[in-house]
Amino acid sequence: MDDQLKIILIIMVSVSIFGLLVFVYVKNYIRNKINRLLEEEDKKNLK
Repeated sequence: MDDQLKIILIIMVSVSIFGLLVFVYVKNYIRNKINRLLEEEDKKNLK
């Protein structure tokens, strides 16, 4: 039972860390994409 608990905890921690990394990557990607779109929109409005 002790070995099973260790394996389950390792899997849970690994999945949590992977999920956090994916979340941070996607958040930064979307933020950069929005900033680029806003900059393009500002350039169009200045012309």
